[in-house]
Amino acid sequence: MAHFDVVIIGAGAAGLMCAATAGGRGRSVLVVEHAGRVGKKILMSGGGRCNFTNLHTGPEHFLSANPHFMKSALARYTQWDFIGLVERHAIPYHEKTAGQLFCDRKARDIVGMLLTECAAGGVEIRTGTRVTDVAVGEPHRVVAGGETITAESLVIATGGLSIPRMGATPFGLELAERLGLAVRPTRAALVPFVLGKRKQKQLGDLAGVSVAAEVCAGGTCFREALLFTHKGLSGPAVLQASSYWREGEAVTIDLLPGADVGELVAAARPNHPNLHLKNLLADFLPKRLAQRWGELWLPDKPLAQLGHADLETAAGHIHRWTVYPAATEGYATAEVTLGGVDTAELSSKTLACKRYPGLYFIGEVVDVTGHLGGHNFQWAWASGHAAGESV
Repeated sequence: MAHFDVVIIGAGAAGLMCAATAGGRGRSVLVVEHAGRVGKKILMSGGGRCNFTNLHTGPEHFLSANPHFMKSALARYTQWDFIGLVERHAIPYHEKTAGQLFCDRKARDIVGMLLTECAAGGVEIRTGTRVTDVAVGEPHRVVAGGETITAESLVIATGGLSIPRMGATPFGLELAERLGLAVRPTRAALVPFVLGKRKQKQLGDLAGVSVAAEVCAGGTCFREALLFTHKGLSGPAVLQASSYWREGEAVTIDLLPGADVGELVAAARPNHPNLHLKNLLADFLPKRLAQRWGELWLPDKPLAQLGHADLETAAGHIHRWTVYPAATEGYATAEVTLGGVDTAELSSKTLACKRYPGLYFIGEVVDVTGHLGGHNFQWAWASGHAAGESV
């Protein structure tokens, strides 16, 4: 029977960071991963370049039933700490929109960095190894690959339910429930919306059209790109809003944020009285979008003939376009899982389970979900580091 100081189940971002941190402290560490390779979600993220953190990461960019829980871990291992690690490994990177940092080359640079850090700490990593039983106690017992392993500390870093084709499973959530721990309801987040059949028929051929928009759901608004798809709506603004949307609720969209249809008409009318509104809007919106809105909802009159009621109608469909998504695309395409192990069960400083000594939950399996743009990776690094310093 093998014994380690620490066994970590899951070799994703949080698990590898925890392993590297614990190994660097001289702890004997085993990481068990059921997939055939480590860091699969890291490798596919950011279009293969890994949006590994965000310059502006802070508690305000996270959702949780306890909005204060993540503050401790984020403060003790910041984006600047991770950037420092990236720079020590001479990984070139660049900033995109809103503080998002990406690798210049490939996401495998981040995985390679984490593996190098693990190797320096003597961490053993077993891939393609399925855990078939866990017994929490003193010591903890894990049956993996047919072998029974004991450990002083057991870390659950198995992630959420998002993107099952990448190997996501409910292992960590089911273990928490079996132990009697509270688990907050889960749902897909950072995920495209699916519109009803009627709306799909009206808008489906706009697939591929992108527009800068403000998308609001659940009282929270995001101003980024919106992308029309064959099934509905996607793009950063929609993905962000999806984390705040509940089934049956409306989503309100401003297709011309920062502008005013009435003012545009007033400015253009003296010189172009015979111009139709859809053609005026084609100067400010993608042409296909302006034409379709003209066919569906905009008054079909020259600017000179548009009255107050016409302008109100136009403003409603441009600045306050309201849709009721039929659903989201679900876990199949969701970037993250909202909900998870209730933070009331865990120490905010160490991520240790309050009821079971030596048991930890880190990363996406916990009820902490970040906004789009590298925030979820920063939670993985911070929570992994917090546990790695404690185990």
